[in-house]
Amino acid sequence: MAGPRIYRGLNRREKAGWIGGLTPAQALVCIGLAVPVLLALAADNWAQVLVLAPVLGFTAALVVVPVRGRPALRWLGDLVMFQLGVLMGWSVWQSKAAAGAPGPADEPDLPGVLARVAFPDGPPFRDQGRVCLIHDTAEGRWGATARLTHSGVGMLSDAECERLASRLGNLLLGIGHREVIDRMSLLVRTVPDDGTEYEVWRAAHQRPDAPPLARQATDELDRTVGSVSVRTELFVTVSGTESALRRPAQAAGGGIAGRAYALYRVLDGLDDGLKALGVRTVTWLSGAGMAEAIRTGFNPAAAGVLANHHLTHPDADGATGLPMAAAGPTLAPSPAARAYHHDGFSSVSYAVLMPEPGTVFGSLGPLLAVRTAGERRTLAIHYEVMSQHAASRAVQANRFRAGVVTDWKASKGFSTSATDHRRAGGATAQEHAVAAGHAMVRFAVTSSVTVPAHWNLEDHAAKLENDASGRFRLLRLELAQDSAFVAAALPVGIGLPRLRGALD
Repeated sequence: MAGPRIYRGLNRREKAGWIGGLTPAQALVCIGLAVPVLLALAADNWAQVLVLAPVLGFTAALVVVPVRGRPALRWLGDLVMFQLGVLMGWSVWQSKAAAGAPGPADEPDLPGVLARVAFPDGPPFRDQGRVCLIHDTAEGRWGATARLTHSGVGMLSDAECERLASRLGNLLLGIGHREVIDRMSLLVRTVPDDGTEYEVWRAAHQRPDAPPLARQATDELDRTVGSVSVRTELFVTVSGTESALRRPAQAAGGGIAGRAYALYRVLDGLDDGLKALGVRTVTWLSGAGMAEAIRTGFNPAAAGVLANHHLTHPDADGATGLPMAAAGPTLAPSPAARAYHHDGFSSVSYAVLMPEPGTVFGSLGPLLAVRTAGERRTLAIHYEVMSQHAASRAVQANRFRAGVVTDWKASKGFSTSATDHRRAGGATAQEHAVAAGHAMVRFAVTSSVTVPAHWNLEDHAAKLENDASGRFRLLRLELAQDSAFVAAALPVGIGLPRLRGALD
């Protein structure tokens, strides 16, 4: 029997450098820095050469040498801005309610990059009531989030995983053929189960005349099993650009309601595609549901309180749900360079880089394997389906670049390496696939681990890195842990960069 399909070429950089891995801008800077040294050599001024060479060489190194995914010069700029924000107190955040001046209940009160996001309620959608829209005012995007229930893929065979992978590809291809949305984000969160739901159920069903020995055995079993129990949350977020929504929104009446109706037409057709992936239920979140998803992202301990409230005070209309003003953390001090602290918890977030040999469907599962009771892990995959025109231009550029490198080496008498052959073959195969009507997808994968603030965070971060070792490379997003946390742990669709440069 054939083995599982291996997906290769997933780590190809966008706009890779042409000249020794450098972008044209970096190459021009290096040439400009070399000119004074060459002029000094031509003038036989060795004293000037000895002065200029170390200084300009160090400057060129800042522009060229990558340090953990970023050029050294960009690292220096980011470090200066980070320290300036800490010294000036710009990055310290406290909720309005904690400061004694609460705002309107429906007004979001969120830190960092979330401050740019608005959450207006759309009109009723089918039988699910109002849907909370996600308006990213900085990027001009509109989206919505749904909570999913799924049994997972850990126990599936290779053939079943292959079918799910094919159906996921069909779902992304279908998104690419729509004009309204172009991004989809899948977020999986493990949640430490504090036993709230079980305790409420037991209190309602426990018999008062139960034997004492049975009670004692049940209590002991609850303590043993409940201390290591973990639940899983799954969310999907879809979004489209303002330019793509403008025309259908105007036809639907304009304003927020018009954009909501334009999105609803797409959401109505996504249920079948998601259920083909094994999803049992799809529930698009209302304003209260979105507030709870964000709140439990910042504070995992709040999940038990909210679950107890829903079980003891059922509210089908969501009128007594969590207001959006209470969705964020109470206090978020200045982020550390390598961690993010929020409401008594600490998190470390990573970008997950795909391996050169390729990967298989379901290989990200070990990143969600909780090693200690009370630990939470998250995994988010952000997809963007490129238009047919943009995909054609991208694959043609990749094939042309690979061909130029191969031809230049052949003309100079150098032998092409196995990496060159693999890249050239992959670029040609990708061009044929796009020409046949397949979609080209940009994606980013992020992961995080969250523990109580008094735990040793670095130990748990090391466990996550160990689980990824040999499968993927984790890039710790230093100096941007607050933004990385949003991309890895909150279902708002933020996380895919606009474009990744050659050394970014």
